[in-house]
Amino acid sequence: MNSLRRTVSLLMMKMVMMVLLDFTNYVWMLPAPSRVSMESVDMRHILRWRPLQDPCNTTVLYSVQFQGEFELMVLNGSWVDAPECQQTPHTHCDLTSDLGSDSDYNLHVRARCGSQVSPWTKLSRPFNRRDTVLTAPQMAVTAVGDGLQVTFHKLPLTAVVSVAVWKRGDELQAVVHTMPAEHTMLHVAALQEGAVYCVRAQTILDTQLHSSSTDTQCVPITGPDAAWKRPTTVTVTVIVMAGLLFAVFWSVVHCSPDACKTYFHKEPLPHSLKSDWDIQMPMSREEAECCERIHVEPSAGELRISNLEESRHM
Repeated sequence: MNSLRRTVSLLMMKMVMMVLLDFTNYVWMLPAPSRVSMESVDMRHILRWRPLQDPCNTTVLYSVQFQGEFELMVLNGSWVDAPECQQTPHTHCDLTSDLGSDSDYNLHVRARCGSQVSPWTKLSRPFNRRDTVLTAPQMAVTAVGDGLQVTFHKLPLTAVVSVAVWKRGDELQAVVHTMPAEHTMLHVAALQEGAVYCVRAQTILDTQLHSSSTDTQCVPITGPDAAWKRPTTVTVTVIVMAGLLFAVFWSVVHCSPDACKTYFHKEPLPHSLKSDWDIQMPMSREEAECCERIHVEPSAGELRISNLEESRHM
């Protein structure tokens, strides 16, 4: 009797195994995503994978899960869905907000085509955000009064920025300032007026990972009055010019003829500019002798014509 029960149990287990295998083969018809990799730059973590090559009648959707030390040790190895990367058509996933500690994380991704689901593809090795690649920060330096204002853009999370400031030609005496990444702006005050100061910065993560340094930027210190001197000068100049133009325009419009004659008196031309000149050209004695007066006598024909004209008038 016991042997019969044992035989029946074995047959039942075999049948269940066959059904499960057939079901598994049906479910995992899709191939798993390939080339899963993590790209982490300046504490921004992007998981990428190769798109599915098999044909699909609908859009292929992907889902991502992660497993940190807490899930592995406390939650008995459970996996957590990445909220922004569930049923997404993209082949990348931003996990920056999900990987929020310096622990090792396991990651995997799978594909879905309609009712078909692929197996999970796991990242080849656990990822730790301390493995991120730091680049030189984007820095802008401006002179403000007797100090410097150093501004940064897109700094990595949880990082510290080291800023070196020195007077040009005296780099060995540079003063190093540290600033949390979330502040994005550093003000260095009480610098020597008229001197040129140089600035260079780099990003530091946990005192172990350093980015490359920025290019050195040098600016002159203009002094505390420069912030208002130039705008004030420009404003006063504009006001004075506007007042002069208004005064000229008002005078032209409201000036009566008598008043205009009084204010705009016409001065007579000097004698040297008048046109009634009596010009006498000095001549030498020889030229004077050559220029004697010549008396021209009329001819007989001209006298006859003149006499005829006189007789007609009479």
